[in-house]
Amino acid sequence: MTNEQDFINASRFGYGIRPDETVFTAGLLAQMQSVDPADTALPYPDTEARRLALVSLRQIRREHGGDSQEFKDLRQEMRLGVNEDFRRLLLRPLLSPRGFRERIFAFWLDHFSVAPNQFNSQILLGGYFEDAIRPNLTGKFADLLKAVVTHPSMILFLDQNASVGPNSRAGKRREAGLNENLAREILELHTLGVDGAYSQDDVRQFAELLTGLTVTLEGVEFNPAIAEPGAETILGKTYGAGDASLENIFEFLEDLAINPTTAMHLARKLAVHFVGPEPDADYVSAMADAYLASDGALIALYDVLLNHKAAQTPLGQKARLPFEYMVCCMRAIDVSAEIIQNLDVRELVSGFYGPLVGMGQPPFRPTGPDGWDEALEAWITPPTLAARINWAGDLAQTLAADIDPIKLLEIVLGPLATDELGVAVAAVDQKWEGVALMLISPTFMRR
Repeated sequence: MTNEQDFINASRFGYGIRPDETVFTAGLLAQMQSVDPADTALPYPDTEARRLALVSLRQIRREHGGDSQEFKDLRQEMRLGVNEDFRRLLLRPLLSPRGFRERIFAFWLDHFSVAPNQFNSQILLGGYFEDAIRPNLTGKFADLLKAVVTHPSMILFLDQNASVGPNSRAGKRREAGLNENLAREILELHTLGVDGAYSQDDVRQFAELLTGLTVTLEGVEFNPAIAEPGAETILGKTYGAGDASLENIFEFLEDLAINPTTAMHLARKLAVHFVGPEPDADYVSAMADAYLASDGALIALYDVLLNHKAAQTPLGQKARLPFEYMVCCMRAIDVSAEIIQNLDVRELVSGFYGPLVGMGQPPFRPTGPDGWDEALEAWITPPTLAARINWAGDLAQTLAADIDPIKLLEIVLGPLATDELGVAVAAVDQKWEGVALMLISPTFMRR
């Protein structure tokens, strides 16, 4: 690391510096297009494997009862799998030298937030991360959108299973009704934005187009028996003139993905997340223009995000969210994968899951479909700040007792460190205290 901009980029667009990385991985955009060794180093059960496990659990319950030992054992094994999903979520950014790629993954995970409350949804969630979002970080936004909308995690979270076309065969028989949750959130949160030019009629027509999309024990399917018959007109265009189908839904999602309002919404949200609460208007417009010119290619968005002059503004307008902060702390003191992998469930929960709750970001529990708050003041409050200080102090005392804090400050923060912080770190009695001071400093907590 030789210049201040490298340190700014590592903080703004990555998860900070690891001392074992002799140089911050050059070519941020290239990180998105290279193979990540973590893909094979951290295998996971995919969505289909999780579905089959749920089918087996249901079959055991039917044949042997919910009180049978076989049922209890499999259910407990599946619950432990959720803990492993959390462990894997920690390990990926901790280990990867492709910090920008991991931050982009976290951005889209938040953009398409789900918060499962039921057992089945909790089991499926890790598949949502790895099957719907991670493989679609570098293609067209339309492909990411379609993968998310048709994943069981999103369908269950927004009650799409409860949506039945009122005039469908099933709707007439059951007097079942339309559920607008998924349609509304796609328009309001995922694409056009809260201020997008759509009406309540557009929401309803879109909800009718989505009927038929459901998830069963056999997986996600399109069921014509519950689909609203006839064409739907949304944002001035008609879809599904013939029989209702999944292809009609995809056609609208593809149009929605390249809508100019969607482009501006995505561009502004990326700028706010990575740079600051009031991004430069030219910055946002340049991202949106590049996105539209590339027919909705995400790489075009990222290119401008990273290379526009507005990306080089000073740090400090954003707070590192608790999960990001936790990973940055562990990377700073060079925590190894083995330490995290060797934790038992109780240690994983008490050492990481619980502290994240105290810091205000309970894992897998965003406050709603709109994801986590972006405002700095939402995260630096007396109780959440105390939780950060306590956790960072424990981490430093446990794993950084022999680390020279002055050298670490130079490696991790370099020219970003203030003179006052340098003096404070040099004045401590024990090494770990100096490391803790660095980790709880505003310079480290903000980006």
